[in-house]
Amino acid sequence: MTRTDRQRWLLPSHLVAPGGSGATRPRRTVRDWVVDTLIFLLAALFGLVALDTSSRYHSDPVNLMDQIAGALACCALWLRRRWPTGLAAVLAVVGALVPVAAGAMLASLFSVAVRRPFRDIAWIVGIALAGSVATVFVRPDPETGAALGIVLGVALTLLVTAWGMLVRARRQLVEALRERAERAESEAELRAAQAQRLAREAIAREMHDVLAHRLTLLSVHAGALEFRPDAPPEQIARAAGVIRDSAHDALQDLREIIGVLRAPGEESGGDRPQPTLATLGALVEESREAGMRVVLDSTVDDPGSVPAATGRTVYRIAQEGLTNARKHAPGAEVTVVIGGRPGDGLTVEVRNPAPGGAVPHVPGSGQGLIGLSERAVLAGGRFDHGPTPGGGFALTAWLPWPA
Repeated sequence: MTRTDRQRWLLPSHLVAPGGSGATRPRRTVRDWVVDTLIFLLAALFGLVALDTSSRYHSDPVNLMDQIAGALACCALWLRRRWPTGLAAVLAVVGALVPVAAGAMLASLFSVAVRRPFRDIAWIVGIALAGSVATVFVRPDPETGAALGIVLGVALTLLVTAWGMLVRARRQLVEALRERAERAESEAELRAAQAQRLAREAIAREMHDVLAHRLTLLSVHAGALEFRPDAPPEQIARAAGVIRDSAHDALQDLREIIGVLRAPGEESGGDRPQPTLATLGALVEESREAGMRVVLDSTVDDPGSVPAATGRTVYRIAQEGLTNARKHAPGAEVTVVIGGRPGDGLTVEVRNPAPGGAVPHVPGSGQGLIGLSERAVLAGGRFDHGPTPGGGFALTAWLPWPA
């Protein structure tokens, strides 16, 4: 139970259950009962004072009628939360004729000023002002002159109305602050959920780009060992070494990604350096050792000058292109073209001709291309892919390279 829940009895009903309509009108809290009781007692006390003043100048039958009207008016105040406007209008008329009900009239006027805008209570205030003037002549007080009685009645009516409007303005401010806090909390939760979604997508892209390349190497060499069991021992040992290294690298990459998930925001001293454009040559050599025919054509004189984020994106695009060519066009020659300069941007293209024969369908194809497109857009570039006229396939991307 929070502190607010423990102190709900200290809050008015409109704050405990805001927005209640007539069918679901919030029930009175302990604070509301205390306030209503005090208002009832104050109205009764005001009526007794008025009754004592009236008894000095009027006969007993009139005082009896005043007592009945004043008692009914005070009891009617318990209905001011349900029908504030109607009750205030009735008591404004009664208060003009029966001074004993003046206290209940002022209480109802305060209540309607709290719950309704001034344009809705202007006519009620007009009736109350007219009644305060009429009371001076209907029930004159010899000890108080007519002018002073009118001034006191008008001033008291306006003072109660202004006080009610001030309370209403304060309640509106509290409601606005409450809505703003709830809106800010909802927006914060939405931003957190969006950040989590983006983080999951980034991790999914990284896992696909890294592990797909390693696993295709494993698949290629394992397939070679399966279909050529009579290969020379040197080739078998070489293939087994590649399988061992690829499996080790895949496990290492997977361990790093899981480490990021377990301890977000923390850096591990054992993490390997992220790939950049300068390490693209090692990727090409690794693919050549796996039996692929890869041609690397780079016109970038200093790969180390390329921004790390841009170089990493180029590396991932080339890695995905080599992986796709290995899966969908085995044996075909793959060409990787890198070019660009600061201020003009960096372009990367990976293309391969049509495969020499039938290639079985690989399940789950296309996810890597979606990830590459998202990478390029996040880097501020663009990414295109599709078949070439000769039946091959090409990946093309442009990435910004600031001057």
